[in-house]
Amino acid sequence: MSVRAFFHATKVEDAFPPYDTIHLKVFYPGQMSGSNQEQDMGIVPADSQLAPFKVVIFFNGINCGPEIYQWLAVKLAERGLVVVTFSWVAQNLPGMVSLTPGVDIKMLTPNTYGSGPTAWALSTLLSELERLQSEGVLAGLLDLQHIILGGHSAGGRVAIESANPQFVPQVVASFAYGAHTAAGVQIGYPSGTILPLPNAVPLMLIGGTCDGVIFQSSNRYGINWEYPTTPIVRTFKEAISSHRGDNYLLLLEGANHFSIAYPFDSTTGTPYLDFPATQPEEQLRNVIAEMIGLFIDAHVCHQQTALETLNQHLVSHHPLISLFERK
Repeated sequence: MSVRAFFHATKVEDAFPPYDTIHLKVFYPGQMSGSNQEQDMGIVPADSQLAPFKVVIFFNGINCGPEIYQWLAVKLAERGLVVVTFSWVAQNLPGMVSLTPGVDIKMLTPNTYGSGPTAWALSTLLSELERLQSEGVLAGLLDLQHIILGGHSAGGRVAIESANPQFVPQVVASFAYGAHTAAGVQIGYPSGTILPLPNAVPLMLIGGTCDGVIFQSSNRYGINWEYPTTPIVRTFKEAISSHRGDNYLLLLEGANHFSIAYPFDSTTGTPYLDFPATQPEEQLRNVIAEMIGLFIDAHVCHQQTALETLNQHLVSHHPLISLFERK
């Protein structure tokens, strides 16, 4: 099995030109066949023996190119998953054009929050998955009843806020790195408010103890965070009411806001707010990928060995894990 990828483009529902086009890169487990199509066009068949493929939709951080998450997409595809990353240049905020995960601002207000997804592009991405199920190298090979939403920073936030089967019945789990649900005072919330999450599917929240971006952005929420991980911990404790045993909080020792990004791009986003990572970056990424993979294997693929390994991490003393909790 070798990981392959292809590109697609589609229009985003309700978006206005020129900011209405989204470009997808779809990673999948491939199997070299030696065909003429493979030789001449680089189109490699999917490894159908691993199908049907459960699907991860990954939402990037604001002004974070999807290529910085390719390392993670490849590692998840090596586990037998299809992973969708995307690039969308849009004007989510008036006068601000950015590479966006598609934050639906109108769904974050006090009067609308919780009534629908905050991920604007989600319906478009789901429609595109239906198209991929009907044509191309993944035709008939996708398990569209098992979709996992994941993301980084603002993309992680919309992933975990939108993971509600009442909105999207096919969504069965979510994960986020460097994300929380603190509410912006600019849109009418009291200082320090943590907004609730759907609590309907398994969830993994991951953060780093050296996340300077979160720590130095607290003014948006009318409060000074005690630690870089404070809003992530509060989200786990306050935004999640269920205690099914499939909600996880993972804090990585020495990781910063962009420890999930490789290769790191210092030209966009807010890397100047971040603190230096104090642990080897490759080792941190390996832990991120391993824990996300185990989480999906355990709670989406229902692999008992993966669940047992997660349980072992809850009581072990991994040098790169500052805190690992479940409820």
